[in-house]
Amino acid sequence: MKSNPFPCSDDNKRYHTLAYHNRRTFGGRIYKAVLDGGFTCPNLDGIKGTTGCLFCDGGSGAFTQKLSVTQQLTLEMQRIRRKVPDARAIAYFQVHTNTYAPVSRLRELYEEALQFPDIIGLSVGTRPDCLPQDVLDYLGALNRRTYLTVELGVQTVHDRTAAQFRRGYDFGTFLRGYHALQERGIRTCLHIINGLPDENADAMLETAQVLGQLRPQAVKLQLLHILEGTPYADLWRNGKIPVLSQEAYTDIVVRQLEYFPPETVIERVTGDGEKAKLLAPLWSMDKIRTLGSIDKLQAQRDSFQGCRFAGR
Repeated sequence: MKSNPFPCSDDNKRYHTLAYHNRRTFGGRIYKAVLDGGFTCPNLDGIKGTTGCLFCDGGSGAFTQKLSVTQQLTLEMQRIRRKVPDARAIAYFQVHTNTYAPVSRLRELYEEALQFPDIIGLSVGTRPDCLPQDVLDYLGALNRRTYLTVELGVQTVHDRTAAQFRRGYDFGTFLRGYHALQERGIRTCLHIINGLPDENADAMLETAQVLGQLRPQAVKLQLLHILEGTPYADLWRNGKIPVLSQEAYTDIVVRQLEYFPPETVIERVTGDGEKAKLLAPLWSMDKIRTLGSIDKLQAQRDSFQGCRFAGR
């Protein structure tokens, strides 16, 4: 077996992990403190729909907006520090669309998070169609004084697939939002979902190729989870939505990584479906095995992140 040829690694990983990025940026491990800012989504409030994307279970998060940001961070840091007493964290506004509010409300919530002890930055999950000019300007100003990441849920570059799961915007809208963030120097993380209905391996690889050429600062790769209570649950029960095997998913991820430039941080290569709601695929609950299978296949193929990147 050949030695690791990937430059952005200090272990056996052949892709640019978030752990490696954090060690180089902050000198050690950084945690995520998950927050619910009480936001909704244009796919839920009737502007573009009321059911959300068909895979959406109504938002993930440990808390609700009934608790203040400070109260949520207190609980989250207590949870994190049970394992690491001196841990530092990024405040992660995760639930729903976290720029979908007036700037005055965003400022109130974001600034409250930044004032909490040992919070070193913000991560904000949102949609590219919820980045009006005043929000972009505020994010740009915020980016000049803290470590900021904006996470965009693109999922796929294929408009036909996006229409099928009712994303509510086209790829052109994504590009406009992405470039607006890049023009302001804002670190941007793109979310990709593998295994969406009607997409084969070639379609998933094309998503990686197209997004790789944008040179995003970060990417999250995730498997489609079928969760109880989502529109996809009934379709899956009726045999209308197949799910990827672990072998197929591993193969796709290894090949996708080859199309992202080495400097892109791969923040995730698999996701966590809530165990109480997860219907399929059940193999995804064994996250350690999935991570190990990706490492093993990369080594077997002598594959590494960026080896097929066109700008290499």
